[in-house]
Amino acid sequence: MPRPSRLILPDHTHHIVQRGNNRQAVFFSEDDRQVFLKWLGEALDAEGCALHAYVLMTNHFHLAITAGGADSIPRLMQSLGRRYVSYVNREYRRTGTLWEGRYKSTILDSESYVLVCHRYVESNPVRADLVSRPEDYPWSSYRNNALGTKDPLLREHATYTALGATVAARRAAYRDLFGPGLTGEQVETIRDATQRGWVPGTDRFRQQVERALGRRVDPPMRGRPPKASTDKTWAERA
Repeated sequence: MPRPSRLILPDHTHHIVQRGNNRQAVFFSEDDRQVFLKWLGEALDAEGCALHAYVLMTNHFHLAITAGGADSIPRLMQSLGRRYVSYVNREYRRTGTLWEGRYKSTILDSESYVLVCHRYVESNPVRADLVSRPEDYPWSSYRNNALGTKDPLLREHATYTALGATVAARRAAYRDLFGPGLTGEQVETIRDATQRGWVPGTDRFRQQVERALGRRVDPPMRGRPPKASTDKTWAERA
């Protein structure tokens, strides 16, 4: 049975996650992360995509990207993935695959889930017990979005810009979003939608996506998502 095509819509924001094969490490040093981010920037420019949030964990990474065209994200991920695998195999004298199959992705409802996804992505190191605060982790977009540390890879999303009339107001409002933390349901919704390829958001938004794509994008099962795992290592798998 053929695999279903990914949910990709131009000018819409997508959450993307890519894991290492068998959940093994894909980043082994600071240099690896710097190389990856450099090539990510080049791929974003080449494909006309906008990056709003990201985190590089040890064995996976998350991106929140607005697609420039119907094929821009698949081309970006393919070129970036192949380039980085070649680098890792050459640098560490290894062979074989690095990634765990295809990357996972979903389309985000700007009104209800883009900033939830920002928080999900940038809080990943906290959920993994790597740091106690998101600003303590250097390989994410949090310092740019919340504190103003310049990251040339990033562009503000319209929902982020709407947080305040000034740069300072937006950053303060963004920091406030992280105070209460995400609910278990929010975490599980983002995780499940990305893994299984359905669209989180309002029924109206899903209907718009369905009309644009010509396919159903409802959750596979109705009702509340299952409770998030309490395993301390869960976030490294999320």
